[in-house]
Amino acid sequence: MTPSALHAHRFLGFSKGPRLLFLGSVHGNETCGTRALERLVGELADGSVQLARGSLTVVPVANPLAHARGTREGDRNLNRAMMPREEPRDFEDHVANVLCALFAEHDVLVDFHSFHAPGEPFVLLGPSDNEGTVEPFAQAREEETLAAHLGPRRVVEGWMSAYTEGVRRRRGTGTDAEPAVLASEFAYGMGTTERMRASGGYAVTIECGQHDDPAAPLVAYRAARQALALLGLTRESPEPPAGPFEVLRLREVVDRAHADDRFVRAWRSFDAVRAGDLVAHFADGRELRAPCDGRVVFPNPAAPPGTEWVYFAEASARNLGA
Repeated sequence: MTPSALHAHRFLGFSKGPRLLFLGSVHGNETCGTRALERLVGELADGSVQLARGSLTVVPVANPLAHARGTREGDRNLNRAMMPREEPRDFEDHVANVLCALFAEHDVLVDFHSFHAPGEPFVLLGPSDNEGTVEPFAQAREEETLAAHLGPRRVVEGWMSAYTEGVRRRRGTGTDAEPAVLASEFAYGMGTTERMRASGGYAVTIECGQHDDPAAPLVAYRAARQALALLGLTRESPEPPAGPFEVLRLREVVDRAHADDRFVRAWRSFDAVRAGDLVAHFADGRELRAPCDGRVVFPNPAAPPGTEWVYFAEASARNLGA
């Protein structure tokens, strides 16, 4: 049976304060956040963790269809095209309508995720303060402080600008397969954190580790407790930032052009590269070489033609330890 509702837990402090939202299982096979948030809900319910002020809304399973199936997606990727629709076209559209309303009611979002290959946890950060057209923002300092306190020492910024530049290159290719058509829309790059910022708040995604890593739920739980303490929702003092931080900026995205395009090795996110290193071969004989010293990020050997295949990141000038 297809789910028809989201299950949310709400805790309301007697004193005014920040309105915080936690999401787990936006991707159904990423369960570390769900397990951590269920533990936290139990502690709030039995009083072993107490809310001192503000409000907390916890949605341990944001995509119940994908979660029930044990898959990343239900009908589509919930962490894309995050926008309200008067006439929902798929299951994730129904969920997005509910989540977008929640974003408008909150000040801060922490979205808990995990990833496929082994690797260390990291935080995805929004843009610096700007008045541009891609993702205008005015709460970068607050977001940086939150990211610095969650635990991981690796922080990645620049998602929306890199994705938008990829859309500009993608358009006009004539590819009519549905994944490529979706990837050619600027709004398709908007996920939970981008929508939260557009709603007037600030947000981070924490990637807590590999899907099946037993440490990942502990990373998520610690991050949740740190966020509560940092924002003053509990009377605990947050642990100080555990820098030094490696802050990376996504520089560009490269699309897969053909199903026969191949990486030269089984790249994992954050594998180091030097400018000019050979990364992949295109089916038409071209080579893909690293555009800069930095790291390979989000390589996807199963990407459909016309969609994002691999990102490249370089060192960022942002300093979370300041």
